[in-house]
Amino acid sequence: MTQARTYSSNVRVGNWNEDLVLKEDMLKDFLEQQGRGELTLQKVGTLRDNIMKSVELSVTLGSVRFGDTVMLVNPGREGPDPRDPCALSIITDISNIRPNSQQTDNQSLQAPCLVGGARSLQPCVRNAFVIDSVDGTPKGGMLLYDQSFCLRTTAGFAGGLYLASDVKSFQKCAQKSRLQEVSLVEELNFLCHWKLKYIDPQERLEQEGFPVSANSRVLISHCKTNQCLALMENHILWTPYGKEYEITAHTRLDSHKAEQDGNHWIFSTSDPGNHGHTLFQTQQANQIAEETQSDPQPVSDPTPEL
Repeated sequence: MTQARTYSSNVRVGNWNEDLVLKEDMLKDFLEQQGRGELTLQKVGTLRDNIMKSVELSVTLGSVRFGDTVMLVNPGREGPDPRDPCALSIITDISNIRPNSQQTDNQSLQAPCLVGGARSLQPCVRNAFVIDSVDGTPKGGMLLYDQSFCLRTTAGFAGGLYLASDVKSFQKCAQKSRLQEVSLVEELNFLCHWKLKYIDPQERLEQEGFPVSANSRVLISHCKTNQCLALMENHILWTPYGKEYEITAHTRLDSHKAEQDGNHWIFSTSDPGNHGHTLFQTQQANQIAEETQSDPQPVSDPTPEL
């Protein structure tokens, strides 16, 4: 039968000296971890403060260029079955913080990290991506349709991770839909190569080699698997940031062999006239204001005098 402690460690009974030493050692370890910022509560606070820090996006009114910092926004859907727009965002927790980065200023994320579709459209470290070249095009060069490129998270806390995908297998696939998984990795290779396709399939061939306009709908196709980046509205992920849509690489076609709105993405840039907001947010606000003004106000019939 196991002996149960009936007295506190302050009572000099049994191995009281060993109990006091053990209690002091536990307090010492706690203070050391607190000084290094390794407590769970400290890690959660550091992750929240750094991942939600605001980011200044590039100001691009014409074509998308290499080196631009943008947000990848799915514009959503209107009509009888509406869906809110969302942004491609990093899904991470304290397990993804690099363990050897003891100083708060030098902490960064480590791969692998998943991505999801978050409804928050405020530019921050979590949803900002940099367009990098993979074929030697210099920084500042225009991104063309059907040209390979890669998407990288911002430097600093985001770690400069690359958006990658690969052919699905039994061991590696999306959590909910079991389709082709999209994640963030540290090594740049062919799995990180993407290219843009014109939104209209009837004009797609003619648009190859032309510059890509910023803040316009495009298709983001994976070079290896030829699958387009997709938002799965029927598959919801529970993340530390709330409920978000699952992101996969899967081309979804309608009855006319055209890609559905789940494959539509916008390279959203900063609005020069509204600091801290994107052009997509400004366009959405203007559209809502116009619809509000155009709706006729109901006029009540005057009550006839008796």
